[in-house]
Amino acid sequence: MSRTEAPRDEATTGGLVDRLLTGLPAEAVLTDPDVTASYAHDMASFCPAGAPAVVVLPRTAEQVQHVMRTATALRVPVVPQGARTGLSGGANATDGCIVLSLTRMDRIIEINPVDRVAVVEPGVVNAALSRAVGEHGLSYPPDPSSWEMCTIGGNIGTASGGLCCVKYGVTAEYVLGLDVVLADGRLMSTGRRTAKGVAGYDLTRLFVGSEGSLGIVVRAVLGLRPKPPRQLVLAAEFASAAEACDAVCRIMAGGHVPSLLELMDRTTVRAVNDLARMGLPQTTEALLLAAFDTPDPAPDLAAVGALCEAAGATAVVPAEDPAESELLLQARRLSLTALEAVRGVTMIDDVCVPRSRLGDLIEGVERIADKHRLTIGVVAHAGDGNTHPTVCFDARDPDESARARESFDEIMALGLELGGTITGEHGVGVLKKEWLAREIGPVGVEMQRAVKQAFDPLGILNPGKLF
Repeated sequence: MSRTEAPRDEATTGGLVDRLLTGLPAEAVLTDPDVTASYAHDMASFCPAGAPAVVVLPRTAEQVQHVMRTATALRVPVVPQGARTGLSGGANATDGCIVLSLTRMDRIIEINPVDRVAVVEPGVVNAALSRAVGEHGLSYPPDPSSWEMCTIGGNIGTASGGLCCVKYGVTAEYVLGLDVVLADGRLMSTGRRTAKGVAGYDLTRLFVGSEGSLGIVVRAVLGLRPKPPRQLVLAAEFASAAEACDAVCRIMAGGHVPSLLELMDRTTVRAVNDLARMGLPQTTEALLLAAFDTPDPAPDLAAVGALCEAAGATAVVPAEDPAESELLLQARRLSLTALEAVRGVTMIDDVCVPRSRLGDLIEGVERIADKHRLTIGVVAHAGDGNTHPTVCFDARDPDESARARESFDEIMALGLELGGTITGEHGVGVLKKEWLAREIGPVGVEMQRAVKQAFDPLGILNPGKLF
C-alpha cells in the first residue's frame, strides 16, 4: 500500500471502522454511503471528489487524536472539513478517506474582555462568535460572505477575509494561538494569548491558510477589538469601471480608511436588477460602495463623495442612517445569488491585484468574457484589490463548461501578469494547484513540500490539495 492509498475492500474498511469505534461513540461514525456521499465536496465547480470510506464527527480533541492515530496506523488519508462553504475544493474527499467533520466541536470556551480574546473550538460558526462577543462590547472583524454558515476552523484553514478587510485585515491577523492535532495524533500548542509574543518560529501563522494539510485545529485563541459604531454607507454610480477604479485609487491615496469599499461591475449590477428589481439605472457601468464606522462618519462620507465626483461619478448617494445603509448594501449582498441565476451555475474566481491595477483587471475580464462568449460579472473588495470574477455558465452544456474553465484560467493568468496573486481569501485546494506552482515557482514549491513532509511524513493529511 502506498503512503496515501486508501482501504480498497469492504473487509479493510470494516477494520478501519472497528478501530475508530474503539475511541469514538457509534453516533460519531457514519458509514451509510448515501450519507457519506453528502460530505464528499465543498461548493467549488470543476473540482474532483472521491468517495469517503467513513465520516467521523468528533466532539473533543481527544477523539480527534484517536482518529489521527488510527489513520496513521492504517495509512488512511484524512480530509478535515468545516461547513464545506469553500470555493476551491479544499475540503473535497479522496477515495477511501476518513472525512473528519469538525462541526460538532462548536463550543465558545471563553470570551475575555480584558485580554480581548476569545477561545473557541473549530466548529463555531463565524456569525455565532460575532454575536457572542458583541454582547461584551467587542467584535471579531473577519466576516466572509458566508459568515452565517462558515466555521472558524474553515476560516483559519483558508485564511479567509471578508468585506471589512480594507480596514480591519484578514483572519491571520486575529489568530493568536492554536491547539493542533498532528498527523500522528500528538497535540501541539502554538502561539499565545498575550498582546505580544515572538518566541520561536511563528507556527501559528504557518497553520493559518494551510487548508488542513499540516494538522487539525481543535482550539483557537482569537484576538478581538472593541465593537465599532454602526457604519454609514455611500453609493456612487459611474459611467465606466475605469472611473470607479480611479475613485478607489483617489480614496486610498487620500489617506481615508473606510470600513468597507466594494465595487460591482455593470454585469453584476444588471444581474442584481434582474433578480431583485432594485431600480439601479441601466446606464450604471459600475457601482462603488464606501462605508465608515467612525463616531461621526458624515465628514468622511462627504470627502469620499467629493473624490468620487472628481473621478466622474454620475450620482453619489450617502445614507442618512444605518437602516438606509443596509438598503444600499443589499445590492452587494445579492451579487453572487444574482449572478448564479444568470445561467444556473457559477465559478467564482479569487484574484487579488495591487489596487492601482484594479481597473486593468476588470477591463481584462471584459475582454476574456467577450472572447469566450460568456457572462462574467466582477464584484470586488476594492479597498484591498481582491476581485471575484464570477463566470456564469450552464453546467449541462459541455462546450460552455469548457469555455468557462478556459476563461477561469485566463483570469488567473491575467492576475499574475498584473502583479497579483491567484487567491486572496478562498485558498488553493484542488482548483488552483497548478497555478500555485506558477505563482511561487519551483524553489517555493520545493520548500513548501519540505514543510509538509516535516509535519505529515506519511502524506495522509488532505492529500492532493495545494500541490
